[in-house]
Amino acid sequence: MSAPTHTPPHQAATGRVDIRLPWWALVLPAVAFVALLLLILNPSDAHAASGDPSIIRMLEHARDLVLR
Repeated sequence: MSAPTHTPPHQAATGRVDIRLPWWALVLPAVAFVALLLLILNPSDAHAASGDPSIIRMLEHARDLVLR
């Protein structure tokens, strides 16, 4: 004897897909991105870092663009 199966309504019949995300699923990645970006762009905290001068100029230029 076979059991009846219940199929969900077809998406074309409803006309939309209902996906709900909690607020923190969008806010946490954005906050993490901004925090990491600020850590990278703040050269005063990188006392022991030494690198190619062109990379340093590029990061300073990016920091200036962000802080405008």
